[in-house]
Amino acid sequence: LGLSDITAFPFVDSPDVRQVQDGIRLLEELQAFHIRKTKFGEKRELTPIGRQLAQLPIDPRLGRMVIEAAKNGSLHEVMMIVSALSIQDPRERPQEKQQASDEKHRRFADKDSDFLAFVNLWHYIQTQQKALSKNQFRKQCQKDYLNYLRVREWQDIYHQLRLSVREMGFPINTIEANYQQIHTALLAGLLSHIGLKDSEKMYYLGARNAQFFIFPTSALFKKQPKWIIASELVETTKLWARTVAKIEPEWVEPLAQHLVKRSYSEPHWAKSKGAVMAYEKVALYGIPIVQKRLVNYGSIDPTVSREIFIRSAMVEGEWLNNYKFFKENNRLIKEVEDLEHKSRRRDILVDEQVLFDFYDQRVGTEVVSSRHFDSWWKKASKADPELLNFEKSFLMNEGANKVSELDFPNFWYQGKLKLKLTYQFEIGSEADGVTVHIPLPLLNQVEPEGFDWQIPGLRHELVVSLIKSLPKAMRRNFVPAPNYADAFLGRAEPLAKPLLESLTYELRRMTGVTVETELWDYSQLPAHLKMTFRVVDEKGKKIAESSDLDALKFQLKDQVQSTLSNIADDGIEQSGLHLWSFADLPQCYEQKKQHFSVKAYPAIVDEQTAVGVKLFETEVEQTQAMQAGLRRLLLLNVPSPIKYLHEKLPNKAKLGLYFAPFGKVLELIDDCIACAVDKLIDEFGGFVWTEEKFREQQEFVRANLNDTTAEIALQVEKCLTLAFELNKRMKGKMDFTMAFALSDIKAQLAGLVYPNFVTQTGYQRLADLYRYLTAIDKRLDKLGTDTNTDRAKMLRVEQVQDAYKQLLAKLPKSKAIPTEVLEIRYMIEELRVSLFAQQIGTKYPISDKRILNTITEFK
Repeated sequence: LGLSDITAFPFVDSPDVRQVQDGIRLLEELQAFHIRKTKFGEKRELTPIGRQLAQLPIDPRLGRMVIEAAKNGSLHEVMMIVSALSIQDPRERPQEKQQASDEKHRRFADKDSDFLAFVNLWHYIQTQQKALSKNQFRKQCQKDYLNYLRVREWQDIYHQLRLSVREMGFPINTIEANYQQIHTALLAGLLSHIGLKDSEKMYYLGARNAQFFIFPTSALFKKQPKWIIASELVETTKLWARTVAKIEPEWVEPLAQHLVKRSYSEPHWAKSKGAVMAYEKVALYGIPIVQKRLVNYGSIDPTVSREIFIRSAMVEGEWLNNYKFFKENNRLIKEVEDLEHKSRRRDILVDEQVLFDFYDQRVGTEVVSSRHFDSWWKKASKADPELLNFEKSFLMNEGANKVSELDFPNFWYQGKLKLKLTYQFEIGSEADGVTVHIPLPLLNQVEPEGFDWQIPGLRHELVVSLIKSLPKAMRRNFVPAPNYADAFLGRAEPLAKPLLESLTYELRRMTGVTVETELWDYSQLPAHLKMTFRVVDEKGKKIAESSDLDALKFQLKDQVQSTLSNIADDGIEQSGLHLWSFADLPQCYEQKKQHFSVKAYPAIVDEQTAVGVKLFETEVEQTQAMQAGLRRLLLLNVPSPIKYLHEKLPNKAKLGLYFAPFGKVLELIDDCIACAVDKLIDEFGGFVWTEEKFREQQEFVRANLNDTTAEIALQVEKCLTLAFELNKRMKGKMDFTMAFALSDIKAQLAGLVYPNFVTQTGYQRLADLYRYLTAIDKRLDKLGTDTNTDRAKMLRVEQVQDAYKQLLAKLPKSKAIPTEVLEIRYMIEELRVSLFAQQIGTKYPISDKRILNTITEFK
């Protein structure tokens, strides 16, 4: 170290100077000295390791291996290796006997380390020396291609080294050291001789960008590991690594703390750790020994870490804590963000930089993580508990207070229902705009009425968009649209009537122009003006959502039914009953569930051979099920009238029943009986809901069922006989000009006489049914003489039928078809009577225009 002054002259270009500089670098690598800064400059001083190296009679690299081996308990094995590396290799490889010598030496090889070959060889020599005489041992060495003199030299150096380490007080291990202990010690002296294999180019990257290859005689030449150390690097045709061993990269860093270069990338906030983390890369002489290790960045760069902590944890809210100020601040931010979503603006909440500056000015400079904040806040909160509290006015930009929260309610009220509203301002997303949250058990109670008006805050934009959706010729009557929207909203009473009905009425009052319903084009409305309906489970998790409430109710019908059944926890639903053995039925079943009230409608249901009790979503479904269920329960408890029919019906009537174009006669008779029971239920006063009333109704049906069934059977016989005659008339060859008319008549017949038509038609309409069939008979009489007139009348009927089909297609799928709409089907039958058999007469005044007006009312 006294020669260090030479290095002060970097321009001296001399081999001797370079050797000194190389030596100094080697001693730095081996931790033989450290540099201490003084007021006069830098001064190199020996370390404890440097002093120990000076006492060892071997090369400094090898000495460093010995010192490290003494620490980790592998000194015995390392001294064998170091002694061997101090001399020329005792293994000989004569040119003319290379194969034979290789076979002998292969006995000592280790698949992972050439160094351990020396240990194995040492143990072999020790064994042979003990077993053989001196002369025999010399001959054995010759047979094993070992140089006897070098073996003796190896042993001498080992004994000298053993004396030195004893004098220095190093403990020599008696327990055999493992692979890692030995090679960690060797690594301490060979830090500049490590190599990382390049997987593509098949060479090893060494210190200072050196590129070398494993020497062919090495045991590791064929199966080359990813990381190695070499005792020396020799340059001939290539740079070769001799005497190599496999190592693990994690062994390197602890030994090379004074040499490694560390770099850091991607500093970021780690919510789970409550600290700023970064990825560390550790390189030794340019070799990456750690590629991407996650480390705490707070102590590495406190300034950047503090900024990331404030921005990510405090401003962006990515922080797990229980601080009251933080929860309150986030609540205020959420309120302002909700107001932005509601009003569809992005300029209400202040910029994040404003929030950052707020915290930056108040939080201590030492705070770089959650742990640091805890310590700082413990003191700071005592001085000022509200130091970090926001004011709502602070969070809102100027002019933002013009947005009224009353225009953007948090709940939608429909009758007794209170439904949560949420807002989303994300153009293109499925739920952009206003979303109504509907608990699944309440879906059957929610009606579409009122939602077409939207919330007050979007109502003006909705009306403007509707006016703009009109065809241009119509739209020019309402320009400018915003002015007409203002005028409409000033006149109309929201939610009192459907929006389009009110809008059409008020525009007509203002301009005298009537807008036809079909001209309003909802498809042109922006998505956010159509409410989204989201059905949620009991935990608030989305089940399904759509802007079409009816489609949603139809899609989830089974789930709603199942939910209602599950909620009915008092055993109201039953199955397999033959008597009224259950409690009185409420016409509406209601139960409190969490924060809402669940409604369902119980009914007796038909199970063919028995009945059950089931809850339904709507009163319409309840009525339909109750009709069939109550009928079945009565039939199970009154005698069958079949025997009576057999005795009382004339043979002609019995024969007429056989004219049914479908099924079996007994099925037809059952249909007549069912129709009779329905008639008697109506005569008694309708459905019964108590066991006492059912007993009375049962006795009433028992007394009148036989005669009523016989009466119905006679009427059915007349209808079937006439239908049979009509089908008979249409068989055989017909003129081509009559084909369309006959096709229409067959379709009409199929809609009048079909399986279970008696019950479906009902007692009150059986006489009408016969009249409709008679009208067909009259039409057939005229058809042969004037097909053109028939064709013209048929086109009028088809026009009405098409309009009726369109009406049915538009009706909500989730609901049963209203009775008033079903009546239109019979209005069309009356129209046929009026057109094709006017002489028979209709039940009431009828025309195609009357029917079309009725259809328009339901649209």
